[in-house]
Amino acid sequence: MVTKNKAINRIILYCLITLTVVTTVFPFFVMLSTALKPKGAATASVPNLIPDNITWTHFKDVLNPNVFPFWNYFTNSLIISGITAFLAVVIGVFGAYSFARLEYKGRSAFQKGVLMIYMFSGVLLVVPLYQMISSLNLYDTKISLIATYLVLTMPVSLYMLGNYFRTIPYSLEEAAMIDGLSRFKVIIKIVIPLSIPSIVSVFVYVFMIAWNDYLFASVFITSEEHMTLPLGLSQLFHTKHYVWGRMMAASLLTAVPVVVLFGLLEKYFSGGLTEGGVKG
Repeated sequence: MVTKNKAINRIILYCLITLTVVTTVFPFFVMLSTALKPKGAATASVPNLIPDNITWTHFKDVLNPNVFPFWNYFTNSLIISGITAFLAVVIGVFGAYSFARLEYKGRSAFQKGVLMIYMFSGVLLVVPLYQMISSLNLYDTKISLIATYLVLTMPVSLYMLGNYFRTIPYSLEEAAMIDGLSRFKVIIKIVIPLSIPSIVSVFVYVFMIAWNDYLFASVFITSEEHMTLPLGLSQLFHTKHYVWGRMMAASLLTAVPVVVLFGLLEKYFSGGLTEGGVKG
C-alpha cells in the first residue's frame, strides 16, 4: 500500500511539473513560432503552431537600424541596468553592513523606514520622483532612470544583504580587527568574499528590474536617443514597420540577455535568496 501511494504521489508530482513547464515554455514557443513565420502567416484564419516555411527575415529586420534601432536601445538598457545594479551592490553592501553590525542612534527606525518604501506601489512614486528629477534638470537622461531604479530596488537589496551578513560569524571580523584591519578592510577582505551569493543575487535582481521596466522609462524618457528596449518595443507598435513577426523577434532578442545572465549566475542567485530571506 505504501509503495502504491508513493507511485501515485510521484505520478501526480510529475504531472504537476510537466504542467508547470508547459505553461511556462508555451508562450515563448508561440513567440518563436510567430517570429519564424512569413509575413501574414501569423494572422491567418487557421494559423499553424509550427510554421510551414521558416524565415529569419523578421530577426534580420529587427537588427536593421533602418527598420528598428535595436542596438541603440540595447546599449541604453545595458548601460542603465548595469550601472544601476553595480551601484545597488556598492551602496547596498555598506548600508546593509551598517544595519547588521553597527550600533547607532535611530538605526532601527531608519531600517524600518527604508523597508516601508516597498509598501507603496511604483505608480504612487511617479509624481514625487518626476518632481525631483525635473527640479534637478535630469529629465530625459539615463541618470534619471538609474536614480529611479535605485530608489525602487534599494529596500530589497538592503534587506537581502543585511540578513546574509548576519549569518557570517562576527568572530571572524573581530579577529581581523584585532590583527589590525580597519572596519573598511574587514568589509572588503572578509565580508564581501563570504557574501558573493547574496551580492550576485542583488545584482541579478536589480538588473532584471531595470532591464524590464516600462513604466518609469515611459515617464522620464522622451527622446529616441535614450530609449530602452521595453520603451522601444512599445514604439514599434506605432510605426509603419509594425509586423507581428518583428514584434515577436524583438521581444525574444530582448529577453536573451536576462536569460543568459540568470543562467550563468543561477546557483548564486538561488543561494543568496535563500540565505537572504532568513533572518540570522
